[in-house]
Amino acid sequence: MVTGCATTATAGEDATQQKAAEAVMIFPTNGATNLPPELPIKIYASGAPLGSVAVTAEGGKAVEGVYSADRTMWRSVRPMMPGTHYTVAATAGSARGSSSFSTLTATKTFEIDTLLPNKDYTGLTVGVGMPIMISFNTPVKDRVSIERNLLVQASKPVEGAWHWFDDKTIAYRPKKFWPPRTKVRVTARMAGVRGDTGLYGGKDVVRDFTIGRSQITKGDISKHTMDVIRDGKVIRTIPFSAGKGGVWKYHTTSGIHLAMSREDVTVMTSPDAGPGQAGYYQQTVYDTVRISNSGEYVHGAPWSVGSQGNSNVSHGCVNISPSNAQWYKDETLIGDPIILTGSPRQLEPTNGWGHWQPKWKDWLKWSRLRDATTDPMV
Repeated sequence: MVTGCATTATAGEDATQQKAAEAVMIFPTNGATNLPPELPIKIYASGAPLGSVAVTAEGGKAVEGVYSADRTMWRSVRPMMPGTHYTVAATAGSARGSSSFSTLTATKTFEIDTLLPNKDYTGLTVGVGMPIMISFNTPVKDRVSIERNLLVQASKPVEGAWHWFDDKTIAYRPKKFWPPRTKVRVTARMAGVRGDTGLYGGKDVVRDFTIGRSQITKGDISKHTMDVIRDGKVIRTIPFSAGKGGVWKYHTTSGIHLAMSREDVTVMTSPDAGPGQAGYYQQTVYDTVRISNSGEYVHGAPWSVGSQGNSNVSHGCVNISPSNAQWYKDETLIGDPIILTGSPRQLEPTNGWGHWQPKWKDWLKWSRLRDATTDPMV
């Protein structure tokens, strides 16, 4: 005798084997008001993948979003705008879903005050040391939200990070100097980004620029000469006279400087003494490259040609001959590194563009996200 068992499906069990009911769920829910703009818009589907999705802001502007791999979810990719009404309509198979909601009105908005490089100040072809520098017109506290919406794209992959100097100032630099001839785009997606309680960004800013050839100047203050190295080859060796020392302010700073400006004529005055006071001076100099905010320049100095290459006699600037100064100014890009050694005085990270002075681990300490490796250019 053979025994066994067999099963016969019930009607209820047949039903559970059928696909789940088709449905669309939308968040925020219909009728919601005074929503924080930083909330994402999310659409979920069950029983079928999402078909059509239409998300629009007041005025008919489409809201950008991304689907999950199986198209069972859609999510907005950036914050909503304050004080704005939104509508959503979506389908999943035969199911339909819709929602209408609005965000709270911002108490105050913030804008980007400056973004460097820019066409007027630095030009859009810059040196391999050029940082991206952003200042806001009011202090911002939500540093994570800000960093998440600062995007850097490059034609060559670069490991980099943002660094906060204070609540109004943030800068980006790579771990190492930019690869030469790299195309870069920075997108500050600030529209709708939370800066603080009731404070939201007003608009986006996009900036494209190009890294030029590699030119790095290396000078030894104790030896009084500097080599200008372009794409790995020394193209000129320049004798110079640096700060005479004695008084701390008369030491030229050692460190990784950047070319901050190029000027045909610069009027230099003593920073801490007025006319008639001890130590006062005022002098017009020609063909200058600024390297710090404490008054340091590489500039033509016909009065010290006899000392250039053998002794330091300046108030802190790097004195070179008039012919070398004109050549150097003409051949320098804003953002070119000027690396000086041999002085007891170090360049401070906040003295001009001393962004390369902190070691990488110290640079990262003042980044909330710790990493902002570039995305590829599209």
